[in-house]
Amino acid sequence: MLVSTYSICACDLEARQWGVAVQSKFLAVGCIVPWAEPLVGVVATQAWANPRYGPDGLALLRDGMPADEVVERLTAADEERGRRQLGIVDAEGRGASYTGDECREWAGGRTGRGYAAQGNILVSEETVDELAETFEATKGKRLPERLLDCLDAAQAAGGDRRGQQSAALLVVGPEQGYAGLSDVFVDLRVDDHERPLAELRRLYELHQELFPARRADDETFTTGRGSE
Repeated sequence: MLVSTYSICACDLEARQWGVAVQSKFLAVGCIVPWAEPLVGVVATQAWANPRYGPDGLALLRDGMPADEVVERLTAADEERGRRQLGIVDAEGRGASYTGDECREWAGGRTGRGYAAQGNILVSEETVDELAETFEATKGKRLPERLLDCLDAAQAAGGDRRGQQSAALLVVGPEQGYAGLSDVFVDLRVDDHERPLAELRRLYELHQELFPARRADDETFTTGRGSE
């Protein structure tokens, strides 16, 4: 399954949040690429994606293995590793990225404190550079907004050379989600759209309006027929 795309895995240790943002000329990229667990880390699996990298990578992170060792463990055991691309950020904010030597140009990654950025079938390496540099330049903003800014900057630099189709934003934090009873802070997907990044940001702004608090007794979180 060829998931040619660009993505960024990142964390905000002070806010205790970990997230993945991704865009691709691929239907419903959010169902394949992003994986996350609070206080554990995040994984992005793409190119000729191996979906097992998600749960298997999180399991290794949960056992305390650092990001670079998780990348090595996953790819070493995979006979198709030459076609894989992988990004990981662990619980301590260490980033690691892997691009197999059979990934289609332009393909590569860049890591730094708190992030791992990667992409394949891109217009140029500037797309990944913008992911990384935008993340570094937006310190102080909320993690979801930083990730959205990264996607926008990467697209402006060229993005996926085939165009746009879908995007996703996944951010987790302990008890930071719905009513304080979920660890999923933001989970938004645009599966098929001419301008997926604009639509993803619209959904995020709507999410912020509808879910401003996380108290279990807050009627804002009433769902289903009872909310009508």
